[in-house]
Amino acid sequence: MNERSFYYIGIAFFGMINGIFNPLFFFVFQISVYLMAEPLFGSTAAIAYFSSLMLSTGTVILGGIPAALYERFIGAKNDSTVTSLWIWLAGTAILTLPAIGNFLAIGL
Repeated sequence: MNERSFYYIGIAFFGMINGIFNPLFFFVFQISVYLMAEPLFGSTAAIAYFSSLMLSTGTVILGGIPAALYERFIGAKNDSTVTSLWIWLAGTAILTLPAIGNFLAIGL
């Protein structure tokens, strides 16, 4: 496992924590019930998983925007640099801060 893998694991971890324990989960769940009840056959569990996945995906995407701007600024051509991976990890960690309280209170 190379050094980049640890960054990706950390980014995925923060995305997962934010998707499961975010205080906005119930708001996203209510929206998902209206939008995804038919495609997910009205299954409450599937809609909850979908809501969590959408929050996780949004966290990873929003956390990656500053890293992408940094790469554009320095003119990176090939793969992500270590600095941009740090920026991406820090961005997802900052976005996960509202969910950390619920994560520590409930645990895994």
